[in-house]
Amino acid sequence: MTRVVPLALGLSMLVCAACGQPDVPAEVRSSRDAASRDAPAIERSTPRPAASHPRIVFLGDSLTAGYGLAKEESVPSLIQSRLQSEGYPYEVINAGVSGDTSAGGLSRLDWSLEGDVRVLVIELGANDGLRGLPVANMKRNLTDVITRAQSRGIKVLLTGMEAPPNFGQAYTAEFRQVYRDLGTLPDVTFMPFYLDGVAGIPHLNIADGMHPNAEGARIIERTMWRTLEPLLEKSAAVRSGVK
Repeated sequence: MTRVVPLALGLSMLVCAACGQPDVPAEVRSSRDAASRDAPAIERSTPRPAASHPRIVFLGDSLTAGYGLAKEESVPSLIQSRLQSEGYPYEVINAGVSGDTSAGGLSRLDWSLEGDVRVLVIELGANDGLRGLPVANMKRNLTDVITRAQSRGIKVLLTGMEAPPNFGQAYTAEFRQVYRDLGTLPDVTFMPFYLDGVAGIPHLNIADGMHPNAEGARIIERTMWRTLEPLLEKSAAVRSGVK
């Protein structure tokens, strides 16, 4: 996998900065709530079309929410634009919440999957890695998300992530392996690294060095589209009554 080391260095800088603050445990416990207050509400990437449109849901953290970007620059919004230009009548739902962990994503899965959801894009785990949360718990949470979505007949696209090196080589290797294992589950489509081609490249990220800027988001969208499009059978849209 390319560009893993630059990402790890960037994640390491963020973790070290957090560790330099007083009362870190309390901050860690409350970070999700604080970030969520600053995050935009989960919303559709475009005004809601006819109810018959099938949906693609992006379940993720700040990378999905589009932290630091205008709404139309987020990856889900770019995918919505691509769908429209390519003639796929799907509605994209951006269910990204800044600061969310795999446990947070699991906790809001059911209401994120309301409506005629055909595809679930899972982008979770970066915050688990930043906080050094147990890898076994992350794997269990992501497995539950996958199996519960599939039980509803929803196609799953899982995106991989990397952990910072701060917690040791064993942790980062175990963290990476979670995605490799889940990516081989039946009927799971796997995008090995969400930030491929973007992580660690300064001119493709905002000032924090962690979140893609508009140009970086466009690179992610192009990479994701190659993985996502094969899941969007025209017949699925026809069955929904959309021409």
